[in-house]
Amino acid sequence: MSPPKKSAKKSKGFTAEERAAMRDRVQEMKGGKSEGEGVVLAKFAAMAEPDRTLGKRLHAVIKANAPGLEPKLWYGMPAYAKDDKIVCHFQSASKFKTRYATLGFSDKAKLDDGTMWPVAFALKEFTAADEAKVAALVKKAIRED
Repeated sequence: MSPPKKSAKKSKGFTAEERAAMRDRVQEMKGGKSEGEGVVLAKFAAMAEPDRTLGKRLHAVIKANAPGLEPKLWYGMPAYAKDDKIVCHFQSASKFKTRYATLGFSDKAKLDDGTMWPVAFALKEFTAADEAKVAALVKKAIRED
C-alpha cells in the first residue's frame, strides 16, 4: 500500500491581509489612535465603494439605535464596543478580498435564540428593510437582562 499523496496546494500561513490586520491590532493595543467616532468615520472614508457607503449607513443605524456603543477600530475594522468589549464590527469586502461585506457580532452580543443563532451577516446592499433588521439586532445585542 502506498502512502497517501500530499495535496499539491501548500499552506503559506497567513495572507498579507491577515498579517496587516494583526499589525493593526498590535498598534491598537499599544495605544495607537483607535477609538472614537472620527477614527471610525475616517476608516469608512478610506474604503472603496460600495463598502464606504455600506459602512457609513451601517454606522448611522448603529449610532441611532445603540447610542451607548462606542466606535473604535478592532483589527483595523470599524467596531462598536460596550464596556470596552467589542459587540459588533464591520468587515469590508475588500479587507480580505471577499465578495461581500460582513456585519459580525461577538459573544458579548446578546443575540441568543435557543441553541443556535447567526452572528454574522453578509451585506451587498443596504435597503430600508436591512436597516430595520440591523436596528433590531443592535438593540437586542445590548439589551440589559
